[in-house]
Amino acid sequence: MLFGGTVVNRLGTMVEPFIGIYLARAHGMSITAAGLVMAVFGAGSLVSQPLAGWLSDRFGRRIALTGGMLATAVTLVLLGSSTTVPSLVAAMFVLGVVTDLYRPASQALVADLVPAEDRPRAYGLLFWAVNLGFSIAMVTGGWLAGTGFHWLFWIDALTCAVFGALVWRAVPETRHVEAGGRGGFRDVLRDRLMTGCVLINLTYMFVYLQAYTTLPLAMTGHGLPAGAYGAAMSINGLLIVLVQPLTLGWLARRDPSRVLATGFAVIGLGSGLTAFVSSTAGYALTVTVWTAGEIIAAGMAGTIVASLAPAHLRGRYAGLYGSAWSAGSLLAPLIGTRLLAADPRLLWLTTGGLGLLAALGQLALAPAVRRRAKA
Repeated sequence: MLFGGTVVNRLGTMVEPFIGIYLARAHGMSITAAGLVMAVFGAGSLVSQPLAGWLSDRFGRRIALTGGMLATAVTLVLLGSSTTVPSLVAAMFVLGVVTDLYRPASQALVADLVPAEDRPRAYGLLFWAVNLGFSIAMVTGGWLAGTGFHWLFWIDALTCAVFGALVWRAVPETRHVEAGGRGGFRDVLRDRLMTGCVLINLTYMFVYLQAYTTLPLAMTGHGLPAGAYGAAMSINGLLIVLVQPLTLGWLARRDPSRVLATGFAVIGLGSGLTAFVSSTAGYALTVTVWTAGEIIAAGMAGTIVASLAPAHLRGRYAGLYGSAWSAGSLLAPLIGTRLLAADPRLLWLTTGGLGLLAALGQLALAPAVRRRAKA
């Protein structure tokens, strides 16, 4: 049911990938101004992940996931109807808070349900569900963006509401009373190994999230239409849908940290190659390269976090790890748009180097992660 709800939700994920184009075209914002507004989303997301982790451990996975989805649906409608800069900024901040409340709950739910040896495949399948819907949403969203942005907000809101209702109706609570030992975020922050993984993930997220913040602006800067971005990015979802199921079993038998590091390096390579392209076909090629890295890394981060977390702190561990995604959502547009405005090649070469740095960091932590998993 979690898998099915995720597919439905991602079929409507159209606002976030096209928000930069929306702000530039519908509201006439410059690249830098659009980056500042998108950074507000990241600021809200910084609150989101720790809050979601606490909610998941304190009140249960079901409440956190359903509440987050329904709140997201309402906020998307409000964002789509905003006409002034203050209302846009406020709606973007609230959207950042609520839109990813489901992530730690979903990660903890899988850890609750699935034995350790099967988690790489379980997290990989959930990642596959995201991309199954996303591959369709990108093409549809690119077409709808050309006819009117308001459709993106309403469809996204509807699928969020459906996901929330489905979870509330059909997914039982998995947080067990006996797992609810004492502890808080202070205990998670004392875990140096976990903190190291979070910092590495932050570096990677800054690289990865350029695809959803600065890449559409870079493509339109070369005179390409909004549909070109949707077409190039649809390759990402399509390849994951077709190829990832073929690799799940083989990759699941490998060391998660080494596999994750390999994925980081390939994603960095694809991002760096973006410095040398300017056509839709060229961008599609770079998307293909970093998508290969995504396929390699899929499911490994969740597996590592689940192996590090005590059962009663799974939500908080997932929330802290997810906060790296939130910080990336803040930093990627804030810094990325400035690098893009200064020199597009500087942006992509920088992200390429950071992808390699994240890979080396994950390899350095691999022995300690293996020891913890065995313990």
